[in-house]
Amino acid sequence: MKILIKTQFIVIVLLCSSLAQAQSLKGSRTSIDKQYRTAQSYGLTFVNTSSGLNSAIRANRLMRVSPDRYMDLHNVSFPYAVPGTRLFLSRLSSQYYSQCGEKLTVTSLLRPRDRQPANSVAHSIHPTGMAVDLRVPKSAKCRSWLENTLLSLEREKVVDVTRERYPPHYHVAVYAEHYETRVAALTGSPAPSADSGSNSSYAGSYQRYVVQKGDTLSEIARRNGVQVAQLRAVNTLRGNLINVGQKLRIPSGAASGDAGSDVVATYETTHRVNRGDTLWRIANRYGTSVQQLRQVNGKKTDVLQVGQVLKISKG
Repeated sequence: MKILIKTQFIVIVLLCSSLAQAQSLKGSRTSIDKQYRTAQSYGLTFVNTSSGLNSAIRANRLMRVSPDRYMDLHNVSFPYAVPGTRLFLSRLSSQYYSQCGEKLTVTSLLRPRDRQPANSVAHSIHPTGMAVDLRVPKSAKCRSWLENTLLSLEREKVVDVTRERYPPHYHVAVYAEHYETRVAALTGSPAPSADSGSNSSYAGSYQRYVVQKGDTLSEIARRNGVQVAQLRAVNTLRGNLINVGQKLRIPSGAASGDAGSDVVATYETTHRVNRGDTLWRIANRYGTSVQQLRQVNGKKTDVLQVGQVLKISKG
């Protein structure tokens, strides 16, 4: 009799938990409006057309999301997200793989307004790169873990999650600034502060640095007055391994003022040489000069090699 009562009690608890969880995953007009207002408060750009994507990438408001050992991308036409959302995916996919032994599947990231599906809401934040859609796992165990984890983050007010039915997926709005602050607190690093200007994106509070031969993560951190853990967090690195030509984000205002910090302030972006590129075309594209490109990259001729990475000077 005691076993029966105990079993009935467990079933009731599980049913109540399931109902509460389903209710929490329904979403609402209020949550959609909150997502939209938050994106506006961050100063994020809503990409209207596919052609407008390049300017957002060059301005470092968006970062490419690539599949790896923990995460798959399925039919994702525009694999870009704001830095906080990419950081969210990196951490969540690693945890998911550890729990379930399978990759987390992403089905959508940034979508320009002219590529939104017919059933999309007017205030969708997908055009900003702040949202991500995740496939619903087939395994009940994995599905339960993922939903509980997302709801836990929602209670911390760093994401807003809705389970959509057509097609089945989880729509996750990542409150990028809040999420990065949370991660910084977990790693013991100082949280990056958002630019207070209304026309600046949250990613604008970082400088970009291109890894040079002989660089180490600890040396870059030392030169710029930040912690190694902070560099790993904001660049979604799982270790200290970095590669020549790799682009890192350095919190602006963190530089210690020594000679090494000049390198961070000198370059705005980089360009990987494609077939048919010339120095003149590249200079014209980025609003600089051929002479400046030669000087910044230490080139004595105009010869380029496909795949070569050029530094683009702000000056």
